[in-house]
Amino acid sequence: MNPLTPDAPVRLASAHGHRSYRTIAEALRDAADGDEIRIAPGRYEESLRLAGRVTLTAAAVAGEGADPAGGPPPGAGVTLAAPAADRPALEVLPGARPTLRGVTVHGAAADRPAVLLAGGATDWSGGGVRQGRLEVRGDAALRMAGAVLSGAALAGVLLRTTGAVRLTGCLVADTAGTGLVAGGTTRLELVRTEIRAAAGSGVRVREDARAVLRGCLIDRPGRSGLLTEDRAAALLTDCRIRDTGGEAVRALGSSPLPDPDPAPHTAETTGATGTTDTVGATGTTDTVGATGTTGATGGVVLHGCELTGAAADAIGVTGPAQLRATASTLRDCAGSGVAAGDGARVLLAAVTVVRTGASALGAHGSAQLAAREVTVRDAAANGLLATGTAAVDLTDSELTGCRYSAVHLGERTRATLTRVRAGGTPEHGVHAVGEAALTLTDTRLADCGMSGLDVAGAARAEASGLAVTRCVNGVTAGSDGPLRLTDCEVTDAERAGITLGPGDTEVSGGRILRPGTAGLVFATGATARVTDTEIREPAGSGLVVAGEAAPRARGVRIIRPGKNGLILDGGGAGVFEDVEIVRPGFPAVHLAERAAPELRRILVRDAAEDLSAEPGARPEVEDCVSVRVKSARWPAPETAERTPRGLPAGPGSGQTPPPEGAAEPWEAAAAEESLEDLLGELDRLVGLARVKQDVASLVKLMRTVQRRESAGLAAPPLSRHLVFAGNPGTGKTTVARLYGRILAAVGLLERGHLVEADRSSLVGEYVGHTGPKTQRVFQEAMGGVLFIDEAYSLAPAHGGGGNDFAQEAIATLVKLMEDHRDSVVVIVAGYPTEMEHFIDSNPGLSSRFNRTLMFEDYDTEELLRIVERHAASHQYDLTDAARATLTGYFELLPRDGRFGNGRSARQVFQAMTERQAYRVSEIENPSESELMTLSELDVPELPEPPR
Repeated sequence: MNPLTPDAPVRLASAHGHRSYRTIAEALRDAADGDEIRIAPGRYEESLRLAGRVTLTAAAVAGEGADPAGGPPPGAGVTLAAPAADRPALEVLPGARPTLRGVTVHGAAADRPAVLLAGGATDWSGGGVRQGRLEVRGDAALRMAGAVLSGAALAGVLLRTTGAVRLTGCLVADTAGTGLVAGGTTRLELVRTEIRAAAGSGVRVREDARAVLRGCLIDRPGRSGLLTEDRAAALLTDCRIRDTGGEAVRALGSSPLPDPDPAPHTAETTGATGTTDTVGATGTTDTVGATGTTGATGGVVLHGCELTGAAADAIGVTGPAQLRATASTLRDCAGSGVAAGDGARVLLAAVTVVRTGASALGAHGSAQLAAREVTVRDAAANGLLATGTAAVDLTDSELTGCRYSAVHLGERTRATLTRVRAGGTPEHGVHAVGEAALTLTDTRLADCGMSGLDVAGAARAEASGLAVTRCVNGVTAGSDGPLRLTDCEVTDAERAGITLGPGDTEVSGGRILRPGTAGLVFATGATARVTDTEIREPAGSGLVVAGEAAPRARGVRIIRPGKNGLILDGGGAGVFEDVEIVRPGFPAVHLAERAAPELRRILVRDAAEDLSAEPGARPEVEDCVSVRVKSARWPAPETAERTPRGLPAGPGSGQTPPPEGAAEPWEAAAAEESLEDLLGELDRLVGLARVKQDVASLVKLMRTVQRRESAGLAAPPLSRHLVFAGNPGTGKTTVARLYGRILAAVGLLERGHLVEADRSSLVGEYVGHTGPKTQRVFQEAMGGVLFIDEAYSLAPAHGGGGNDFAQEAIATLVKLMEDHRDSVVVIVAGYPTEMEHFIDSNPGLSSRFNRTLMFEDYDTEELLRIVERHAASHQYDLTDAARATLTGYFELLPRDGRFGNGRSARQVFQAMTERQAYRVSEIENPSESELMTLSELDVPELPEPPR
């Protein structure tokens, strides 16, 4: 066998022996089908045309040829360079079946083909193409593995063939244009192939081409990662597209998506689009293509893909294009996560969209969007935005952290939301305007800075099983279109639970719980119908009827309203039947001048007054009764007869009196506490001089802020949350309770009550338990003070008692403090050193707790005064000798970990009363003075130090 030498670098191996040549072209002229041409490493300036079945192999100079695995030997490298710009360096003719191993082709010009496959079937491993594109035309087929294609202009790879093209483990890089273009009827498959740094799009599929990408990477294209046009089809599985100059995936056109495969997927009917689509775990239906592998059958299909860092939309679909994405993640894009334009059809399943620069999901024009199990987080605009005549079906999905409304529907869009959770937005949960049509089923809306559901313009909506929680307003309807609410629940709205405008509205079933103002408001012109609805504990009135409104309410139960059960403004009317009002804070029914309702079978229980009416009110009253009402116009049930129409005359008879000794619900609440009295109460506390001074300074600051706001001036920043640092028994809880009442007195808190909590109140025992526990405690403190004792246990300095649940409690608390910063004051308390660590453990804590009140230990004189106050409040007198003995006792009392400050003083007083009781029990007939006197004999012994 002749070795390869510099003078004979090419060897032809055939059935007739081995011959050496100076050029590859010479060897090709003598080669027959099945022969192999082995080429020594080096650069060959030749233009080759391959016909027949021949193999070109890069071989080592002293070796025997190709690697047994099918690639070139280690270190081998053959470069075939085009001698002229008008011809490719390598051309494969129709009918040829060449094999290339380790051959690199270098074109004469970047914008011209370096390799032209005009027909036949080429098998190429290793090597690749430098400067100039790889072009496949006619009926050519190509199978390429482990090749590098770089330095081309216009396109790195241009495919327009009826044959099949498969690239495995290849790299297409640094193209001054599109990385790979597939047109005509090309069938393309890319496996573990990378397209990097194309100036244009990474992959472009157009006309009737079909492309399959599996496990591929498209990195840093100047435009789109994947671009489809015309009637093309593309299937991407487990691919990554990142840092694109335009959309990660842009579909301007495509063939139709295939009909759903009935098994193993689950067929879902998209009500908004009127079509039946399969969006299952895989969401793809494939057939065997020309390459013998699973191929794309239609549309653009993504499964298990990750699209990140797009400078525009992650997925943009418009025109006649159709796209399905499943089990994929879209994140950190400057535009929308998915934008469906006019004429597009988009199906999503198990898709996560995170941190978008625009709306996470968008449907515009006549687009159809069906999405299932989609998660949206942190959108810079809406979670879902629909305009034009778009049709949207959203099921089993979650949209949180949107800067605008979680869902916004405009113009003549149609949307169906089923089992959707949305919220955590400064605007609406769902907002429908224009002539939008909306259907909501079993949907949850929470923590919205405006309304949970807002329907305006001529929009129409139907909601069944809707739950709205912790929104500023529950449901607001100013629409002229119809609104139907069935079995819906509104909980803890900051303002009104439901507000209904002049449109055709109907509320049936459901509950309104603890709204911050009114339960249900009928705005001017409202003619709504409300049936079988419960309104519980509104801070304001239960039903509020504006002037010129005439609603109809039947079967409504109003429990413990803070004000009236039913109130009508002047000119208000309507029919109210079978309404029950229980324990109202004001008269159960109040009618302003010119109010003219029909009141039928109203039942009032436990009220100060059943009906109050201003002069000029003209109600029609029929069969209304009162039970345990102090000042009643209506009779009790057992004495009621048909009540004449018009105002009943005066307080009626037949009232059932309240039980003997029972608290009367109609009694007026205690008068508001004055600030001066509260500050005096604070000043009378023993010791705490520094704390008293700090609280007085805070009060002055708050009053100054109020005066500036009243004068229309900007208010300085004011944090009302405090850290109480001190040892046990120094009065922290007592001062916290007073602080809440003081804030209520100056109008900065609604109620000023104190809710005490500790680690066990906030931290759950299992996953998903902590957040609701913390929220529940926080809700109890709304309008008052949340006092968290030993707060440092949530973030111990040495990690002893902390866990992820405790960190979740802190994170939940910080968010609630931000969301309700004007409604709740939080005070955290504990030992000084530990509290410093606790505040430093979370940036959110350190920014919200910027003021610490130090509670110093009581000295001996102050401890004595505490004992004296306990004694006076329990009708005991201390002798001078007892005071002197107590002074010595407290001077010698160890100030160790068992010392409890005020608690220790209280325990000493309790011990003195017990010792006095034993002593006096020995006296046969003690005098009153002996029963009341505490002497030095009653002072206990000092506790023994621990051993």
